[in-house]
Amino acid sequence: MATDERRVSVRRLFQRLTASEAEIEAQELRRESARAGGTPAGVCRRGQVVSISGRLRTVVYTPRTNLPTLEADLYDGTDVVTLVWLGRRHISGIEPGRQLVARGRLAVRDDRKVIYNPYYELEPPH
Repeated sequence: MATDERRVSVRRLFQRLTASEAEIEAQELRRESARAGGTPAGVCRRGQVVSISGRLRTVVYTPRTNLPTLEADLYDGTDVVTLVWLGRRHISGIEPGRQLVARGRLAVRDDRKVIYNPYYELEPPH
């Protein structure tokens, strides 16, 4: 093993030992997102059509008088994007902890990144 490779290996080991659980999770999610060809949510801007790969953190049904909504926060290790399905109360497979790829046009609502009625693909459960 070359000296440079040893330095890199030692540096990675040290980073893993000193990183918090959240930092390690974020690194994993960024790697998985890149492998899936996703755009990092942290660099996405309003109006872009994006494909974001990540893990659902929360899923909430919001009953409204005119139009119920199902909202889920998708985290890819760089930022959170809220997925909003209008007129839906439940979608099979949309649950916290589930990996998925969401595609759609990015909007901003209350300073939060949002994709309305995204096209999505569920990743197989681990």
